[in-house]
Amino acid sequence: QVQLVESGGGLVQPGGSLRLSCAASGSIFGLYVMGWYRQAPGKQRDLVAHITNGGGTNYADSAKGRFTISRDNAKNTVSLQMNNLKSEDTAVYYCNAVRHTITSTYDYWGQGTQVTVSS
Repeated sequence: QVQLVESGGGLVQPGGSLRLSCAASGSIFGLYVMGWYRQAPGKQRDLVAHITNGGGTNYADSAKGRFTISRDNAKNTVSLQMNNLKSEDTAVYYCNAVRHTITSTYDYWGQGTQVTVSS
């Protein structure tokens, strides 16, 4: 079982920056692929970025060049640095942990943190 707690959301003006953090419980954090997703009102939840246990990263096109995902396996945390924020980045951001084994998939979500980009 993994519990995820996000923090760092808030209100920011266009062009501003925010850093989201996700703290994970459990001693096998390093085995999970960690991701950030977001969901705007009336829309589906979409991937923003993910990072493998080896540090490989993947970004949605909308996040490339502006967002950076990172993880600290010693501290069981994953972060999302968001720069040059735009109004269309407004959404609830969710932390995700997923791990696949031969027989099972383990998939956990945080409660979400609101990011609002507005002047």
